[in-house]
Amino acid sequence: MTATAGRRERKKAATRRALADTALALFLDRGYDDVTIRDIADAVDVSTTTLLKYFPTKEALVFDEDTEQEAGLVAAVRDRPEGQGVPEALCAYVKRVRIDAGGGDARFAAFLRLVNDTPALSAYGHRMWMRHQDALARAVAESTGARPDDYRCAAFAHFALEASAFALRADDPERALDAAFALLGDGWGPS
Repeated sequence: MTATAGRRERKKAATRRALADTALALFLDRGYDDVTIRDIADAVDVSTTTLLKYFPTKEALVFDEDTEQEAGLVAAVRDRPEGQGVPEALCAYVKRVRIDAGGGDARFAAFLRLVNDTPALSAYGHRMWMRHQDALARAVAESTGARPDDYRCAAFAHFALEASAFALRADDPERALDAAFALLGDGWGPS
């Protein structure tokens, strides 16, 4: 029985990966708006009903790492080196996963262009990223000894997540991110 369940789960995971990979390839090739759910399902040889069981929306086909993102944000706070502040740890994490994530990879650069140039994908990606606010606020509260309902932790988590969207729209994303996290870490100095 375990072998069958294992095989079934592997097949499901392979189908999910094939759908996401095929969708991305089609979106990059033809443009997001010129590819339908049916196009993707046909290319993978599944029904649209099957596709929608794995991905409830067309946008979800592009963003398939929600759980990993939340775990990474929480780990950046909880597992930071001793002596490193929460703002510095989060800034480094956001740089690694949102700003420098492609490391010069042309396919990743094409993915970023697709997301940034497609309003539906940009908005969906932002909503997905911001869903981690509560988990991040809890991690910040635990890490700093604050109460779980401390509004400062919730506000910090919100603005830390928003900082990446701000940076991605800037001419120099890394410098913009550094400025945003410096402000979060030091507070507003001018009166």
